[in-house]
Amino acid sequence: MKKIIIIALMLTTTLTFAQNKNAKASMEVDGICGMCKARIEKACLNTKGVKWADWNVDTHELKLIFDERKTDTTTIKKQILAVGHDVKDEKATEEAYATVHDCCKYRDEDIKEAHEEEKDKS
Repeated sequence: MKKIIIIALMLTTTLTFAQNKNAKASMEVDGICGMCKARIEKACLNTKGVKWADWNVDTHELKLIFDERKTDTTTIKKQILAVGHDVKDEKATEEAYATVHDCCKYRDEDIKEAHEEEKDKS
């Protein structure tokens, strides 16, 4: 009986430590400007378990630190999609995309060009 209890405790301990308290991940998220950056990062940070989020306007790379015991990248992606931003493998719904500010319409070529011109002037 003691052997069974010891084995059960060892398995429980192993499973508990299998999840990472500070997991790191990165993913591609579409956006175009500083307002997009704020929206994307806020969506991530409002997800339980996300400790840090940084989206790069130029590379579209989102870097994350999160607690795997509380969330996962699938949940974080759903939050990003819900605020209207596409991730590498999925597009936000038209309804969600419609909620982003007019200057943040990253799917519109004219708006993308306007942002590029602003960057060139800087």
